[in-house]
This record gives sequence, structure tokens and C-alpha cells, in this order.
Amino acid sequence: MSLFPGKSLPRIFLVLLIVFLWWSPGHGGDAYSSEPGYICSVQFENDFFGGGTDRHFTHGTAVNCLTQPIPWIVKAADKLPWFASEKGIIDQERPETRASISVGQNIFTPEDISRTDLIEDERPYAGWLNVGLGLVANQGSRRYDKIELNIGMIGPWSFAEDVQENWHSFFNLEEPRGWDNQLKNELGINLFYEQARRFDKKSLISGLEYDFIPHFGGSLGNVFTYGAAGFTVRLGPDLHEDFGPPRIRPSLPGGGFFRTRNGFNWYLFAGVEGRLVLHNIFLDGNTFRDSHSVDKKYLVGDLQAGLALQFHRYRISYTQIFRTKEYKTQESPDEFGSLSVSCQF
Repeated sequence: MSLFPGKSLPRIFLVLLIVFLWWSPGHGGDAYSSEPGYICSVQFENDFFGGGTDRHFTHGTAVNCLTQPIPWIVKAADKLPWFASEKGIIDQERPETRASISVGQNIFTPEDISRTDLIEDERPYAGWLNVGLGLVANQGSRRYDKIELNIGMIGPWSFAEDVQENWHSFFNLEEPRGWDNQLKNELGINLFYEQARRFDKKSLISGLEYDFIPHFGGSLGNVFTYGAAGFTVRLGPDLHEDFGPPRIRPSLPGGGFFRTRNGFNWYLFAGVEGRLVLHNIFLDGNTFRDSHSVDKKYLVGDLQAGLALQFHRYRISYTQIFRTKEYKTQESPDEFGSLSVSCQF
């Protein structure tokens, strides 16, 4: 779903922001206020940030809201495997568990959207409209856990065809002509889990700090089944209880949680993740009905880099993502961008 023909616009914008922020003064940890309340994030991912293409994972939109920490949710989460609080941690780093509610839509297309016939060696047209219910726990700056159940529709009932065709018509873009070949209607159910841990942050010159955040996770269901592991490195003047901005899965972990601060803050981040993919319905085709499919690659990697800005109770971030080939007849890797805006209430 492409708006711009070139690759330079987001990169130039990102470079200018980095140059500006490098000279911006940081603020101390005491600038942070008390425990935040509800946090809502809007995410927008599209391949027009990746060179003006219109292929593969071409668009994703998601809205996610975190509740305040609720005592009964904290107690329930403490009984879940891997979610239990660690013994001996100091009071301010006890887990604060929140409920997570989300709604999202992903759109996938082959590379050539001008053709009306079925393109055998390219991935199917497909959409995924889903809602998610989950638990998110931050143990201070030490650890982040998230478990989420997503339920939704794949196929025409995902309304991906309507969204892409109306979007392209509105912006006078090329009409996608192959949606008659999309995956069939199917109920999708998926359980995601991810955990990230932070090593102690270290100081650099000019008041800058960096930290190292390894992670692991996975997914189980008829939409995605995979295991994943990787790490993220952040650099900024004041790194606090933030494990990175949210992303649309499959992806490196990130969360809506961040702590309100009295002023401006920023950080740069970069990370990698490798996934062992056992099932991807958008490549393998429908589970219970005959449909188009391609031979997927079992090992897929993501490389990402970006920038997060925070001012008082608002956070905005941009991430550039590079993804290796996902199926055997794919001609080249993918590149796309992710923009997220979060606000505390």
C-alpha cells in the first residue's frame, strides 16, 4: 500500500531528527512522575516507508490500550508460568500487571498487484482482522512479560480487500486487481507470549546511557506458530522503564508501557530477532480448505532501528524494519516502517 515512490523521505527525516536530538539536553531520573494510569497506543505499519513497494506485508493498523494495575489481575498473573514475580526484588520493582485490549488489521499481497490471475510463485492475498486480550507485567526496569490471545477472521471477512481498494482509490494509487484469489474465510486463534530482560544501563559521554535487552517468545495457533529470540540496544540521555515502542507481530517485542515524565526525553534503538516458523497461514494457506500457498522459509530474521520521543504523557516512535525472505520463491527481502503514538490518561 504505497504512497511515495522513493526511499529517501523517511530516512532523511530520521537523520535530521537524530542530529537534532544528539545535541538536546537530557533530564535526570527524578523527572519521572508516579505510576501511570491507562495507556493507549495507535500503530501504523506500511511498506511505503520501505521504498514505495506494494507487496507482502503491505499494511498493518493496531490500537492497544493498557489498564491501570488492578490487584486481582496482579494476583492472577502471579500464578501463571513465567509470569510469577521473582523473589528478592526490591519493592519498587515488584511487577505491576495490567490488562491489555487491542484491535488490529494486517494486509498481505503478492508483489504484482496488477494481475487478476492467480500468481503461483507469489504469496496469497490475505487479511487478518483481530481483537486481543492479554496481560502485561513490568517488573520495574528489570523485566517485561506479555501474554495475549488474539481471535479474528482471515479472508473476505477481514475486510482487507475493502480497506486496500478504498485506500488506493482515495490516494489515486494503482488498483489491486487480484483479491478474488485471496485466502478463504477462517477463524484465527493465536496465543502469543514474550519476555524481555534488561541488563543494568551503562553511562557514556555527554550524559548518554545505553542498555541491552535480550528477549525470547513465541506464538501458538492456526495463524502463526513460531519460536523467537533476539535483543535490542537503546541509547539516550535517560533510559527508564520502557522496553521499546509497540510493534505489530510477528516482530521484536515492545510495549505500550512508559512512565510519565516532566519534560522531554528521547532514545535511539536497534535490535535483531530470529524466528523458527513452523506455521504461517498467510504463506501455508487455509487450514481446513484448499487455497493458494507457497513454500515458506523456516528461518526468518528481522533487523530494526528507530527513534522514540517522549514529552510529558505522550510518546511517538518510528521504526524501520528489514525482514529476510519469508518464502522460497520470494525475489528480495522486505523493508517497511512502523509509526506509533502513545498517550497516558
